[in-house]
Amino acid sequence: MNPSRRAAIVGVGLTPQGKLPGSTNLSLETDAFKTALADSGLAKDDIDGLLSEPGTTDMHWALDYLRLGRALGINPKYTGSFAMGGATAGNLVQLAAMAVTSGMAEYVACCFGDAAKTGKRRPLQAAGGYLGVETANNGVWGAFGAATWSAITASRHMALYGTTDDQLGEVAVSARAFAAMNPAAMMRNPITLEDHHASKMIVEPFRLLDCCLVSDGGACVIVTTAERARDLRQPVITIAGMGQGFITQDHECEEWWYGPHQKAAMDRAYAMAGLGPQDVDVAELYDNFTISTILWLEHAGFCKVGEGGPFVQGGRIGPGGELPVNTHGGHLSAGHPQGWWTLIEAVEQLRGASGDRQAPDAEVALVGGRGLVLNTASALLLTGGGR
Repeated sequence: MNPSRRAAIVGVGLTPQGKLPGSTNLSLETDAFKTALADSGLAKDDIDGLLSEPGTTDMHWALDYLRLGRALGINPKYTGSFAMGGATAGNLVQLAAMAVTSGMAEYVACCFGDAAKTGKRRPLQAAGGYLGVETANNGVWGAFGAATWSAITASRHMALYGTTDDQLGEVAVSARAFAAMNPAAMMRNPITLEDHHASKMIVEPFRLLDCCLVSDGGACVIVTTAERARDLRQPVITIAGMGQGFITQDHECEEWWYGPHQKAAMDRAYAMAGLGPQDVDVAELYDNFTISTILWLEHAGFCKVGEGGPFVQGGRIGPGGELPVNTHGGHLSAGHPQGWWTLIEAVEQLRGASGDRQAPDAEVALVGGRGLVLNTASALLLTGGGR
């Protein structure tokens, strides 16, 4: 992408994550928006674009942008609500980037709020069922919910490449080690491989500690052009590369379980940025399950296909490791705001504002999102430090 046409992230806002009685999707969205606005130094009237991801407890998700705009007192000239599961955060930021670089808007706020933990809907809804249909018809085989679909992925990866329970556990242990350094994380007590192996089986081969948390929470990211960003409060965090990937014909694709569209999204982001895996200093990757992290590492080119399991061993992706991954604790230990915290953590890392968990000399961050029934993906390459 021509540097003069690049977009930048200039404000981020994250509410507390966990069980937040009395919160609603709308209240969490508005709280996160206010935090992001203060972070950016902008005024509310500067915001002329509004994109949103509705929460999983919302039956009227398509009208979320309208309700949110009313609550915020904004009449945007660019708006909409989108639901792509854990890929939504990255993909909304990409839509915002295209809007500000094309001149359709100047400052776009991308918002999310979900009272999933205190809401009345079951976790199944967080995996695509809330759209009103089982999008891949996996229910025909009794496969309901995200854990069952990703368990198929994990089982297949284990059968083909010898990935082990210990290696899945390494992902969980590394995520918890970062969460232990994050005051905002839901789960901060360190765990061991023995703790992972002793946790109850959920759906083979996943144990409890292989699975993400459910949390209430909100998030907001504000996007403008890199040129405008230079006059604002925060260091310029440039959106250097963007990529999306989708599989709509799930079972017609023989390798659907592996997520080839995730690799495609990564490849597109690398190509746009003119960067490669060797340039990445920190990776924030949507980890709804431990196998997700292993797949992302392969998709992103940090190791070859089938080598993600050995790659995570020896603390390589944990604190002090060669490639810090999910430095806030990820969805496995920090909280589950549908991929938004991974994005916000990447921004904080590039600002050098992540405290004890700060990756050294972080100038390039890779962000990956995956969602719904293993059929949506987003990838972003963010740069800071003047790159």
